[in-house]
Amino acid sequence: MKRFSLCILFAGFSLFTFAQNGGWKFSFGSSKAEKGTKVVPVTTVYSYALGYGFDFGTHPQEFTATNGKKMLTGCRSDKPFYFSVKLPEGNYDVKLILGGTSEPSMTTVRAESRRLMLAHIATAEGKTTTQSFTVNIRNTRINDSVSVKIKPREKAKLNWDNKLTLEFGDKNAAVTAIEITPNTTAPTIFLCGNSTVVDQDNDPWCGWGQMFPSFFKKGVAIANYAESGEAANTFISARRLEKLLTQMKKGDFLFMEFGHNDQKQKGDGIGPWSSYQQSLQKYIDEARKRGAYPVIVTSMHRRNFDAAGKVINTLGEYPEAARQLAQKNQVPLIDLNAMSKILYEAWGAEQSVKAFVHYKAGTFAGQASDLADNTHFNAYGGYELSKCIVEGCIANKLDFIKYLRPEYSRFDPAHPDAFESVSFPLSPFTTVEKPDGN
Repeated sequence: MKRFSLCILFAGFSLFTFAQNGGWKFSFGSSKAEKGTKVVPVTTVYSYALGYGFDFGTHPQEFTATNGKKMLTGCRSDKPFYFSVKLPEGNYDVKLILGGTSEPSMTTVRAESRRLMLAHIATAEGKTTTQSFTVNIRNTRINDSVSVKIKPREKAKLNWDNKLTLEFGDKNAAVTAIEITPNTTAPTIFLCGNSTVVDQDNDPWCGWGQMFPSFFKKGVAIANYAESGEAANTFISARRLEKLLTQMKKGDFLFMEFGHNDQKQKGDGIGPWSSYQQSLQKYIDEARKRGAYPVIVTSMHRRNFDAAGKVINTLGEYPEAARQLAQKNQVPLIDLNAMSKILYEAWGAEQSVKAFVHYKAGTFAGQASDLADNTHFNAYGGYELSKCIVEGCIANKLDFIKYLRPEYSRFDPAHPDAFESVSFPLSPFTTVEKPDGN
């Protein structure tokens, strides 16, 4: 499915004319709404001029149902649909009223570039549920003359535009209302890393960073600045660190996970004990200058087994260099390298393919040959790795774990979730193009 925006002019109305107390409220369908709420017919198409609407050519259907003595209207679809709102960069609390149809519904919500926010929210016929989360949105601008040096393939990335995009999907996905409120005080967890961390735009690819938000309730925001192909030093030279530092405040967190691409660099002064540690030291220093808390994450293993079913280290001394730098600076360490070894060996050489992008030709549109990638995860793999990160946060007693959703159950990498028990609806956006890096 190709991303595009249809532009229309809508005279006489601005998104901000109905903003109340710094927030935005939308109800869907044709029913009347309380003052300060904008009624959005399902025919409303997003445009920059209008400032809100259904996006990327998706068209849900209106529904009407009865909930006791109350009549409900909203929008629903068996296919994923998108709703976008033009907003300045920052953190926002999003409240959704889901369900309400005359049949049972199940809704999974993603934000921006496929960040998982809510998974499989079920409602009975005629019933609704209110769900909330905090989301971060951003743009490329650093100041009036400087911007992040994004790659050509990032230009269509929803993380970098000037709007919040929500994706609703699953089985009879339904929504009756959305409320969006700025949150200037929420702690922000900034993620720096490569293709194993990034918000992958397209299925079947998935970074652990885009699954991470689903474990947290309203009150903390995940800002995933990771990008495919980046090393610790190229992340800096592309001004990605510089950009996120413009948004950082006291009490925030800065996670850094590099190594896969760093190890491929050559030349004088390049290596785990020189350029790699020097770059990570800059992240640590810059975060601390602003009263934020740096956290080092060691790189997870690639899927590489010996004849005995044990994971082979392909990352050289980079994980150990990260461990020693964390110890030297008294920085919390999440040893994903160690946890991934336990996790992969629990899966085993044969079953571990289910966590990576291994698919037979013809599985996805335009896929002429088999996909067999032993570095990059699918949704199941990204989800399991993100649980390892959550466990690392708990072990380090990081303050924001108080925002963990109460339904979260502890995770042991030696006993991963069964593949059959973890599934997510596919996004309309798919690609067989491999992410940068390996």
